[in-house]
Amino acid sequence: MSGDGTTAEDDPLQTAVWRLRSRACWVDAAALLTPATPRAALQRASLLVERCLYTEAGWEDAEDALRTAEALAHTDDERGAAACERGYLAYAATLFQVRDRADEARAALGRAAALIAPGAPGRPLLDFRRGLIAENLTRSPQAARAAYRRAHAGATAHTDPLLLSATWRHLAGLALREGELTEARHGFAESLRIREELGYLVGTAPALVSLADTETEPEASRLREEARRLFRLLGGVPTWLAHRLVPPGTDAATA
Repeated sequence: MSGDGTTAEDDPLQTAVWRLRSRACWVDAAALLTPATPRAALQRASLLVERCLYTEAGWEDAEDALRTAEALAHTDDERGAAACERGYLAYAATLFQVRDRADEARAALGRAAALIAPGAPGRPLLDFRRGLIAENLTRSPQAARAAYRRAHAGATAHTDPLLLSATWRHLAGLALREGELTEARHGFAESLRIREELGYLVGTAPALVSLADTETEPEASRLREEARRLFRLLGGVPTWLAHRLVPPGTDAATA
């Protein structure tokens, strides 16, 4: 995830892009952006990469947009940001078993780390994505936690609430695995609160399901039902949430 939602100071174009993005309309959002500058090309690529993470589709479109962004990048920050997106796309392809690109993901994020200065605005997102690789590909929760904490601090310092919602969520997930229920519940609740405040609909259903995992009945069922409603509203996105939303007593094979 990148970007921090929309604020009163945003221009009309960015507001329109955010609204479409938050409702799982990444292709429509990308169509509003003309990739004539490094910034626009990178934003367009990030939208289409995010689409891959939520739909497990659109890989070629993301690759094409990313190549354009890489070609237009001239400064270290621009090259680093493009490398960060390259690593994220390779991570997604590996995670969803489209193709094993784990080495490419690590190399790209390592290249981004060499280009993006430690205090730069793009550094927290890079730290977060390195945490994802540590958690889900390397299976190193300690390294993941350290990366998420750096990202969390950076997102706070740079006022990036959408990224902050992601760091809360993933730190809470690690806490839940270790049996720290109170810490996990707090983190998931904060993640959900931020996403609801931002109007980030496509990320709200996963946040509801995660919080439900820490609650007792009837609250857990209420949260899952709300997640099902949003999931249906957005046309079955994110795809990877479907198996978590099968109602009790329903045959998963026919759900």
